Amino acid sequence: MEVVIRPNAETATDLVARVIARKLRDNPRLVIGLATGRTMESVYARLVQMHREQGLDFSGCHTFNLDEYVGLPGSHRNSYRHYMNHNLFLNVNVDLRNTHLPDGAAADIEAECERYERVIAHCGGIDLQLLGIGLAGHLGFNEPVSSLCSRTRIKVLSPVTRAQNEALFTPPYEMPRRAITMGVGTIVDARHCLLLATGGDKADIVARAIEGPMTSMISATALQFHPHCTVVLDEAAASRLQEVDYYRWIFENEPQWEPFRNGSNASCLDGHLVKPRRQKKAIAPVLDGA
Repeated sequence: MEVVIRPNAETATDLVARVIARKLRDNPRLVIGLATGRTMESVYARLVQMHREQGLDFSGCHTFNLDEYVGLPGSHRNSYRHYMNHNLFLNVNVDLRNTHLPDGAAADIEAECERYERVIAHCGGIDLQLLGIGLAGHLGFNEPVSSLCSRTRIKVLSPVTRAQNEALFTPPYEMPRRAITMGVGTIVDARHCLLLATGGDKADIVARAIEGPMTSMISATALQFHPHCTVVLDEAAASRLQEVDYYRWIFENEPQWEPFRNGSNASCLDGHLVKPRRQKKAIAPVLDGA
């Protein structure tokens, strides 16, 4: 795990968007795992800006979202399909047939979970998984005591999660009590995990997730064992970490972060300068009905 601390939420968000953009430019067939929530809205706004002003191309990529509420069709204003269409998909040149979310309105939810895993595998797995972290330390909707090797499945939402999200529903009691979520095992199968957390309200759970013991009570602790995980924080979210000086030193001294310190156009994400990778063979669109 690598922890990067930026001065504020704006610079942390900008760094995450630039990492995604660099990966997408290096590999136009990138398979990207996406997250939702307030933290991600600024990331998507920045990516839309890059598309409009710099020509960032989404036409060849596939996307997979972490989760969806059970019982909500994609047309519902509070569905994550609606969120993604509004914040990203309809504002860039992505092929909507290549944007995948679980179908929360499926007649057979368990079969839908199995189908979602198959579609991810069909696309060759997820190259880059964007993540946030909930106040309970969850990734996606992997609530406390979720198995760290779990796959896509149904989860009952915790009171903490419901309190965090129900303000988005009018009236709040209409918020579903269950969701389909990628499992922790599904998430950590991604080749690169990129987690963004900002704000002082996340400081305690961020410290427990990064520097605390690995536990199923906090699904984000599973990222400690991931071979390529980057955590980007603002100063407020990092305020309870013990090793902040070391984390700051990493960003200021590791060669892999040089392009992001000085604005260089060189491709450099894995510790050395790299040439753009050979493009993947085009993947046929998989219609998922979500």
